[in-house]
Amino acid sequence: MIARRAKLKAVSRALVRETDGEQDEPPRPRPQLPPGLKNHITPAGAKRFQTELDQLLERRSQLLRAEGAVPAGRAEEKREVEMRIRVLQQILDSVVVTAPPTMGRDRVCFGAALVVHNARGEKEKYKIVGLDEAEPERGHISWRSPLARALLSHRAGDTISFQTPSGPEDLQILDVSYDD
Repeated sequence: MIARRAKLKAVSRALVRETDGEQDEPPRPRPQLPPGLKNHITPAGAKRFQTELDQLLERRSQLLRAEGAVPAGRAEEKREVEMRIRVLQQILDSVVVTAPPTMGRDRVCFGAALVVHNARGEKEKYKIVGLDEAEPERGHISWRSPLARALLSHRAGDTISFQTPSGPEDLQILDVSYDD
């Protein structure tokens, strides 16, 4: 019985393609917008994604040129490069580059950098950006986030009430600016 199991295991292993287990994983799902909404991105975010894509396309080209001499360890790098290229192409194909407003720059709009004063007496900095470029740990918050939606259309000097998991918090907007 044990010999039969070992033989079956060897046969089943032989039937597995060499590429099984090495297939590309699908890219992580991107944040989704409700139907009809545009996928806004700041000019700086679009430039950053395009620069990264250009660098990855160059890296892919280098890997392809050296494919015969590429050690097995580089196959993983090649897969990662390919996946990131696909994600960046999806992002850049779906976004609408949205420039900062030319008028009403005293109001919080998409692309605004702002400083707020919270209830604990601390100053916090935020920048309202697109879904794909949001990095909350850096203060870059999506325009669709509850905090950004609470801040939008307000001005420096305004105090807003924002619902946090621990209850409402008042935030006073100290400064609104835009990168050009």
